[in-house]
Amino acid sequence: MSIVVITTSLLIFFAYLTNANDMFYNNNNNNNNIDEETYVLGLNRFADLTNEEYRIMFLGTRCYARRRLVKSKNASHRYVFRASDHVPESVDWRKKGVVAPIKDQGSCGNYTFLFFESILILAISGAVGAFSTVAAVEGINQIATGEMITLSEQELVDCDTMYNDGCNGGLMDYAFQFIISNGGIDTESHYPYKGIDHKCDLVRKNAKVVSIDDYEDVPANEKALDKAVAHQPISVAIEASGRAFQLYSSGIFTGKCRTQLDHGVVVVGYGKANGVDYWIVRNSWGTNWGEDGYIKMEKNIEATNSGKCGIAMEASYPIKNAINKITMGEEGIIRST
Repeated sequence: MSIVVITTSLLIFFAYLTNANDMFYNNNNNNNNIDEETYVLGLNRFADLTNEEYRIMFLGTRCYARRRLVKSKNASHRYVFRASDHVPESVDWRKKGVVAPIKDQGSCGNYTFLFFESILILAISGAVGAFSTVAAVEGINQIATGEMITLSEQELVDCDTMYNDGCNGGLMDYAFQFIISNGGIDTESHYPYKGIDHKCDLVRKNAKVVSIDDYEDVPANEKALDKAVAHQPISVAIEASGRAFQLYSSGIFTGKCRTQLDHGVVVVGYGKANGVDYWIVRNSWGTNWGEDGYIKMEKNIEATNSGKCGIAMEASYPIKNAINKITMGEEGIIRST
């Protein structure tokens, strides 16, 4: 046991040392390039993890590309970009009270200990879709009703089992469909987040506080996403597996990434700084990652329609046309009528 503890401590030390070296190189290299907008890396909550550990513990495992094949019937036409369209130069839904405080998904999952050459490895997967879904629903509910109600990610982790897989990941569209089929979703206070898979609490599942009427997919390009974000916060999937994303601290992220989508987040606005356009992206890793839980990601990349890290590839949003019809049920639980 002592050998394993010592070996694990050495792994953590070397991971921290490697990340510190990458941080120094990136920040020094950016500061020497005054012609480009820079971003800064930092020794944040993930600094003691190797990149492999970070990917296993905090990113999803499902292939987001499957969803468009299954859900193409939900393709949106309202946000198809047209030359006559005019959108605001900047949008920030946080300033309008539409975005709840940053949450922390933790390393949601089942703990698996693997021994390889006497080295202890902890493998966990994250609830990447639930937080993106809930944030988008919280946003459209506030826009439609004027009331900010924080909702339950744990209900999706526990109860949305038709297509999604709890802490092992899931797709936002399937989660939207679950909320529609269920008639609504409970509050965070009534069905709090635990960070692990539980058996679905049927009493809480029937506490339908906030409902949505439908969901739609944004056309897969940045101009359409621009138009959509001007109307409401939008769920998106990105590739977040790179070390630069892992250690991101501030600035406009222009680092290298591909489009192997593995993380669900929410676009809550966009803007421009020093001639560089950016998306305002709400993450679910607590306030001690990035800019108090947010990341600015480079926007309007001419070379591709998919956007930075694939941000425009799998965007979708909930639709809400009616107010919530709620009553008090057993044990004071709020229920829809």
